[in-house]
Amino acid sequence: MAGADPSAPPTPRLRQKIRTRNAVALYVSSVVGPGILVLPGLAAQVAGPASLLAWGLLGIASIAFALTFASLSSRRPESGGIYGFAREAFGRPVAAITGWLFLAWAWIGAPSVALIAASYLSYAFSLPRAVGFLIGFGVMALAFGVNLRGIVLSNRVQLAVIGSIVAFLLVVLSVASFHVEASNFRPLLPNGWVPVGTAAALIFWTYLGYENVSNVAEEFEHPERDFLRSVWISVAVVGLLYFALAFVTVGTGAYHAGQGTAPFARILGDSFGGAGAVGAAILSLVIVFAVVNAYVTGMSRVLYAAAKDGGLPRAFARLHPRTLVPDLAMVLLLSGAGVVLLCFYLGNVTLATALLTAGGAALSVYVIGSAAGLRIRLSEGRAGRRLAVLAAVSLVFSGALLAFVGLPLIASAAVVGTGAAYLYLSRRVRPSTVSN
Repeated sequence: MAGADPSAPPTPRLRQKIRTRNAVALYVSSVVGPGILVLPGLAAQVAGPASLLAWGLLGIASIAFALTFASLSSRRPESGGIYGFAREAFGRPVAAITGWLFLAWAWIGAPSVALIAASYLSYAFSLPRAVGFLIGFGVMALAFGVNLRGIVLSNRVQLAVIGSIVAFLLVVLSVASFHVEASNFRPLLPNGWVPVGTAAALIFWTYLGYENVSNVAEEFEHPERDFLRSVWISVAVVGLLYFALAFVTVGTGAYHAGQGTAPFARILGDSFGGAGAVGAAILSLVIVFAVVNAYVTGMSRVLYAAAKDGGLPRAFARLHPRTLVPDLAMVLLLSGAGVVLLCFYLGNVTLATALLTAGGAALSVYVIGSAAGLRIRLSEGRAGRRLAVLAAVSLVFSGALLAFVGLPLIASAAVVGTGAAYLYLSRRVRPSTVSN
């Protein structure tokens, strides 16, 4: 076998620029999303003050998710995250299906999240529905433009955005704490124990995102050190922030307003007067941009990895010659999300249905990723037993919650079928192409 040609140009690689502070920014901005604007109130509507138990339970369970994916990434850093884990554990066909599920998650989830900001802005400024949808598309397009400039600019944006979000929320929490009353925590279980489980299923949406940083593992400067450090910092920040928001939502009784869908508007209104709705709208816009920006970063790397393996058309494995980002994969994400957003508008799809459909794809990815982690760790013998337990906990949680999705899982099944058909046809075409 001939050696490599020393005169050949080097193979393009993703830039290795991510450090602990960048990873924390990506983790927190991937997890802390627009769900915090609605889910504390919705969970309290379902389970009453006992919804705080569900928030605590999911906060603890998120440790298993985060550590499972981070430990797998740190042992073999490469772009693609869960896609790479599935390939290692189950082979390329399962990995390819995972890539297609990521695509469905991004296409459905990005416009759904963008519309949360649009709905708040429409409420605050009495905008027409069409203008709200245009704002949603604008958020996605802006995130695409930032990411197209390269991972360094993207991380700087994340650091600035997440810092402003956390600072603003801390101010809101400190002011709202003066309105908390002990009587609002009684009775603890107005509807019994079963609704606590339902509330946990709702809350799980807010914890999606811990897999996102593993998608850019290849771009870590010191993955063996920075992954676990950034996980523990992020889990602590997110868990405390979520529980504090849920606590003031219940303690102020804000979830009784608007059927639980606008607790922040109530809290901000009580705290800041007439500017509360405007403040909530601006906050939602900043958070949504941070989430979409982080997911354009992570999801494009998944598609890049899948395309390199042939699970998607290989054209999407291209890196931009100057910025070294997977630009065609980003174009695929933006164009698909734009089409889905248009379908939402024309079909009058509710936000709840859209989020549940995206959640079905996300939970399916988590099931595959957790199962892959379990298999990989068990193959390591005694050394992998402790981490295998974490992967097993992740698998049990994600599998149990997947059962609550229901009919919207049809969308994920359709995507899996499309991916399987593509793999079958590409394998049939490839041998005939070689023989010719």
